[in-house]
Amino acid sequence: MKLLILGGTTEATALAASLAGRDDLRPVLSLAGRTASPVLPPIPHRIGGFGGVAGLVGYLAGERVAAVVDATHPFAARISAHAVEACAARGVPLLAFTRPPWEPAPGARWTGVADLDAAALALGAAPRRVLLTVGRLGLAAFRAAPQHRYVIRTIDPPVPADLPSDHRLVLDRGPFRLAAETALMRGAAIDVLVTKNSGGAAASAKLDAARALGIVVVAVARPAVAGPRHEAFALDEVLAWIDARAHVVPRP
Repeated sequence: MKLLILGGTTEATALAASLAGRDDLRPVLSLAGRTASPVLPPIPHRIGGFGGVAGLVGYLAGERVAAVVDATHPFAARISAHAVEACAARGVPLLAFTRPPWEPAPGARWTGVADLDAAALALGAAPRRVLLTVGRLGLAAFRAAPQHRYVIRTIDPPVPADLPSDHRLVLDRGPFRLAAETALMRGAAIDVLVTKNSGGAAASAKLDAARALGIVVVAVARPAVAGPRHEAFALDEVLAWIDARAHVVPRP
C-alpha cells in the first residue's frame, strides 16, 4: 500500500521510524521545505509543496496513494485543509496524527488569544521583556508593538524585515529541557512568554518554566481546519489505523 505522510513534526518522525522496513507498505514522508536542515526520515521522502488542492489530487492519483496521514504542525492549517479536500475528492482515507492542545496548569498565569495580532496587543502598552516562540513566519505581527524588548527563538533565521526593532535572536531546535528553559527566561529577565498552543511534550518545558517563575503566558489558539477529519493522538492508534488499511487498493 502506498501511504503518504504529511510531516514536519516529531509525530511524523516517530511514525516514519515505526514504518521503516515494512514490506507491506510503501510510505513516503512529505516535508514542506520551510526548514533549511530538516531531520530526514528512514523512509523515502519528498520536499516541497504540491501546488494547492489540485496538485495534491494529482499527486494522490499519479502515485496511486491508498491512504494519507496528516502529521503536520497544528498551525499548518492550509495543508491540512487541502488534505481534507483532496482526499475527499479521491476517496482516500485520511487520518490526522496530532496533539491535544495545552491546558493551563494550576497556578499558571495564562492568557489565551485568537491570533498573533491579538498576542501582540495583549502585551500591553508598558514595555515588557518578551520571549517569542511562535516560529519565524509569525514575527511581523510584533512590529506593531515596538515598545517591548524581545528574545526571539527560531530554528532558522527569520526575514530581517519581519523582526521588531528591539530584539535578540536565539537559533535553536527542540526538544528543550526544563533547566535550559528556566535559565533562558531567568537570564533574560522575561516578563511574558508568547507561544502558539501547539501541544506536545517536545516544547512543553517552557510552560513549566514560565509557571515556576511566575511569567505570564500568552497562548495563541490553533486555527480551525476546514472540513471533517478523524484525529489520533497516539502512535499506536495511528499504526492500528494503517494496519486496518494495509491492503486497500486505490481507485484508478
